[in-house]
Amino acid sequence: RYDYDGSLFSWRLKKYVNPNGDGFTINFGKVTGKFDCSELDLISLKGAPQTVDKGFDCQSNQLTSLKGAPHTVGGGFICNNNRLASLKGAPQKVDDGFDCSENQLTSLEGAPKKVGGNFYCSWNRLPSLKGAPTEIGGFFSCCHNPYLHSLEGLGKVKGEIIKDF
Repeated sequence: RYDYDGSLFSWRLKKYVNPNGDGFTINFGKVTGKFDCSELDLISLKGAPQTVDKGFDCQSNQLTSLKGAPHTVGGGFICNNNRLASLKGAPQKVDDGFDCSENQLTSLEGAPKKVGGNFYCSWNRLPSLKGAPTEIGGFFSCCHNPYLHSLEGLGKVKGEIIKDF
């Protein structure tokens, strides 16, 4: 495993992406800064770091799964604008916000149990909030889920709840 002291951004990570987008050519261990692999046409997170101290961003890829995502994230976790049908593989605790909006989610099963900041799950296909975090330190946004008609399953939210039903 390759540990990195500092932050890694898409422009630098581009050279470590497998040619078919199936993860990275090296296996990352711990990254002490941010790990931003957004907009790299990734189809998997194979080789992504296990621990990220400041934040993990994999938005705007072609991901259908979070398998290979970090187990520990010290900042926020952003996985919006992918093709995710499930949150299985997501870290179970995120110190800052969590954004899984603009996917194809039909369940929040696998979502972190504790989110220190805001939680966004808007623009999905959620019929319920089963599997939602038990504790959210900021606000909770679940707008634009046409099959969602109840907050049942939602845990403790410190901030505002933003919904459109």
